[in-house]
Amino acid sequence: MKTTILTALALTTAMAGSASAHATLDQRSATLGETTKISLRVPHGCEGEATHTVRLTIPEGFYNVKPMPKAGWELSTTTGAYATPYMNHGTKMTEGVREVTWSGGHLEDGWYDEFTVRGSFANAEAGSTLYFPAVQECANGVADWTDTSGGEVANPAPKLQLVAGDAMAHDHAGHGAHAGHAMEAEAGPVTLGALTLSDGFSRATLPNAPVGGGFLTITNNGDSADRLIAVETAVAGHSEIHEMAMEGDVMRMRELEDGLEIPAGETIELKPGGFHLMFMKLQQPLVEGETVEVTLTFETAGTVTLPLAIGAPNAKTHGHGDHQHMDH
Repeated sequence: MKTTILTALALTTAMAGSASAHATLDQRSATLGETTKISLRVPHGCEGEATHTVRLTIPEGFYNVKPMPKAGWELSTTTGAYATPYMNHGTKMTEGVREVTWSGGHLEDGWYDEFTVRGSFANAEAGSTLYFPAVQECANGVADWTDTSGGEVANPAPKLQLVAGDAMAHDHAGHGAHAGHAMEAEAGPVTLGALTLSDGFSRATLPNAPVGGGFLTITNNGDSADRLIAVETAVAGHSEIHEMAMEGDVMRMRELEDGLEIPAGETIELKPGGFHLMFMKLQQPLVEGETVEVTLTFETAGTVTLPLAIGAPNAKTHGHGDHQHMDH
C-alpha cells in the first residue's frame, strides 16, 4: 500500500465517551451505482480540546474517491488496492484512495465543521450498511469513531444505508447526482425542481494553469425566480460564480457575491465572455476528452452535481469531436 500518512493509530488515549454528540455523516442513505458527496460532521473536539487532525477511512464499495480541500487544513491521502476492481467509464480501477486526512487545522471544541469526499458506490446488496470510520486528533487526546459493530457503543463509526438504484448505462456510475436527483446521460438535460440544466462543458487547461472555467445553460420553468448561490468542485481549491462585462472600453471580470439570479420563465446561459463558473487554485489540469464534476447549489431548487465535458482550450459550446464549435 502506498501512503502519505499514518495508516494505523494506537487508540489507547481518551475517547469522546462523555461527549454529547457523535461524529456522523450528513447523508443517511446513498443509492447503489451512483456518485455522491459524503460529508463527515464533526460537532466537538476531544474532551474539551480543539481538533487539529481528522482522518476518514474509505470502506470497500466506495471507490474513485476524491477529497475536498479545506482552507486552513493540509490534505493528504492513503492509496491502496481494492478488494474487488471497479469499472469507471470503461476503465478498470484496481486501487484508489483508502484514507483521507485533513491536518494542521484548528476546530475548537465548541465549533462545528464538515469534511467532505466524493466517490461512487459500487453495486452491492440494497439495505446493507456502509461504515466510514473516523478519528479526531487533538493535542492530548483522540476522539475515536471507529466501532462498526452497529451496537449501542460509545464510539460508533459514521454510517449510511445503501438503497437500490437503476444501474447507469455505459459504465457511467460516476454521473449520479447529489441529494437523490437522478442524472441522465452526460449530454442530456437535468431537472432540478423547476430548473432545467443542460449543455454543460469546460475547457482544457495547461498543466500549471491556476484557473479553469465551467459553462452551462439554466432554464427556469417555474413561476418564481431562483438563484445560483454556490459552486464546488474537487479539482479546485475554491470556486466562484463570475461575470465578464464591459466597463467603458475595458472588459472586466468580477465575482457575483450574491450569486446569479435565474428569473422565472427565462433561460440564462453561462458561456465564455459572459456569466461563468470560475475554478480557482486548480489541483490538476483539465484534460480534453475527460469530464469535471461540479456541484451547484441553488437558493430554492437545492443542490445537484453535474459532469462537465472538457473540450478544447478554445471551446465555445458543449460538444464532442467534430461537432464542437471552436474559436478561429
